[in-house]
Amino acid sequence: MSPTQSRIATTFDALKRDGRKALIPYVTAGDPFADATVDIMLALADGGADVIELGVPFSDPMADGPVIQKASERALAKGIGMSQVLDMVRGFRARNTTTPVVLMGYANPVERYDQRHGPNAFVKAAAEAGVDGVLIVDYPPEECGEFAATLKAHGLDLIFLLAPTSTEARMAQVGALASGYVYYVSLKGVTGAGHLDTAAVAEAVPRIRRHVKVPVGVGFGIRDATSAQAVGRVSDGVVIGSRLIQILENETRDNAGSAARRFISEIRAALDAL
Repeated sequence: MSPTQSRIATTFDALKRDGRKALIPYVTAGDPFADATVDIMLALADGGADVIELGVPFSDPMADGPVIQKASERALAKGIGMSQVLDMVRGFRARNTTTPVVLMGYANPVERYDQRHGPNAFVKAAAEAGVDGVLIVDYPPEECGEFAATLKAHGLDLIFLLAPTSTEARMAQVGALASGYVYYVSLKGVTGAGHLDTAAVAEAVPRIRRHVKVPVGVGFGIRDATSAQAVGRVSDGVVIGSRLIQILENETRDNAGSAARRFISEIRAALDAL
């Protein structure tokens, strides 16, 4: 990896060369077991994950549906905050130095961390821990130019959400700041919702690509190999979260990693069959 290229860019470049699609699972840090997150992340990487999105628990996750909301509540009840999340990334990095990790969450925990530890403390700590990118749901592009510059200075990518309601102007704003990849929300609604319309996704992705030079991952509503394949045909990557969390909810501590690996391996095989 060159000093100017992030682990995320390196990963997507390799996938493009091989004609493969990115598989990006999401799990909430500290759920369902506070001491299992690193094992689950390692299992996801073993199962074929290309990037791991690690959710930072927050009490009011407005973009998330009931499955991820409950996961956040369970993690918060176990005392999982930003410091613990960064510790989990360090634990993962001690055993995996190649798979990119993106922290996904909301502004409040980031700003609270800076209040407690000093200006830009979150970005510095994230870089030191081995984080590769950050997706802050409630940081719109017009308000985070300075944040984007600070992340870039520390070698981190800033990932944005785009939605079916995003205007051409918003796409252009995102295109000016985004690095790593952009996350296209395939539905009007929250995570875990149903009614995935792959025809609408197929129309949206080329519009996004006119404004955005980084790869386009698609999430919300992807639950199985069939929906992953349908989205993978028209995008650069597939993000899958709520279904994975539902699977982990029903597992014991000892079986959580193997269940995560098994599910992600099935999705990986479906994407590689394209």
